[in-house]
Amino acid sequence: MLLPLPEDWGRALAIVAHPDDLEYCASSAVARWTAHGKSVAYVIATRGEAGIDSMDPAEAGRVRTQEQIASARAVGVELVEFLDHPDGEVEYGRKLRADLVHAIRRHRPEVLVSLNPHLNTAGGGPNMADHRAVGTAVLDAARDAGNRWLFRRSSPDDLEPWDGVRMVCFAASPSPTHSLDVAEFVEAGIAALKAQHTYIAGLGEGSIPSTTCATRCRGRAAEQAYSWPSNSRCGPFRAAGHRWAGGRRWPGSLGQEVPHVLTQRR
Repeated sequence: MLLPLPEDWGRALAIVAHPDDLEYCASSAVARWTAHGKSVAYVIATRGEAGIDSMDPAEAGRVRTQEQIASARAVGVELVEFLDHPDGEVEYGRKLRADLVHAIRRHRPEVLVSLNPHLNTAGGGPNMADHRAVGTAVLDAARDAGNRWLFRRSSPDDLEPWDGVRMVCFAASPSPTHSLDVAEFVEAGIAALKAQHTYIAGLGEGSIPSTTCATRCRGRAAEQAYSWPSNSRCGPFRAAGHRWAGGRRWPGSLGQEVPHVLTQRR
């Protein structure tokens, strides 16, 4: 049985690889949070410029940037940042880690939201490289942002460390542990997905997700499931604990995740 996702926090930062990533898996949850007065901001590693086969990357990046901003607004998110890593070629490494650490220090969130960093998706297929790279870097950046000696900038706008991340949630993962009741926010999530209309149209006939959404209740918890050809599901979250070591938080056992939740125990 899935546990209810903790909501005793006020500020979240969602970090994903592409425009549309959050819309397929977590936008109804975001709509719930913003409706309840929580602050949510988006950081997108790329502009999705390689995602539409029939469109030149420069034009695709411009169009998808605007569609992502519209998607965010549909669920109450006004702040969307783009890091301009190359779509389809995002690499786990120092630059990505540094960019995410600086984003966390800027926004100072209590909760991070990202996508499944594992080899396989919730549907059992292979997970794409960009998702794996960004998800893994988010997990590392949650810890690194609190270490003042890591990823310093030699400039006046250098940011103070942020050690306040309490929970890391990964969406679209095979084995959830937590879920959220989004029954009242399904339509907002669908509206956010529909705002990605150029990208969805570019997927071709038979690849466009249905706008119908099923909500299955498990006591207080519910998970949403969009209907699309792969029968993938999205909605719940998985959690693993942190333990303290030498004054730093180190991940405990990391399982597989849909939102997968990594919680820090204080």
